[in-house]
Amino acid sequence: MTDPIADYLTRLRNAIKANHRVVEIPASNLKKEMTRILHEKGYILNYKFVEDGPQGTIKIALKYDPVNKVNSIKKLIRVSTPGLRQYVGHKEMPRVLNGLGIAILSTSKGVMTNKEATDLKVGGEVICFVY
Repeated sequence: MTDPIADYLTRLRNAIKANHRVVEIPASNLKKEMTRILHEKGYILNYKFVEDGPQGTIKIALKYDPVNKVNSIKKLIRVSTPGLRQYVGHKEMPRVLNGLGIAILSTSKGVMTNKEATDLKVGGEVICFVY
């Protein structure tokens, strides 16, 4: 596997399309931070880090609307790839769906959303868009 972040996003997308309640993903520090951000912003219901083996796994409980059975995540788009990294400064920060979605960035001050990076005036690598 050459791109573990694309694998993370694809596993989430596939679980949403199959209407699964829980998805298990191999863990890494970047994936843990991305999961934390998705939980803080209300895109997932809950998560748990399971330490089994050398790597561990992340169990993510997906969030669905109780009436319409629609997931809260509409799209997950990978922006920066191993072959073409996408970096932005704090002045060129992307706006996702005119501010309704979030962009997850890896900055020198840690993994954060585009709004947090703009407030701290730091740029970084745009990992993905979520809305």
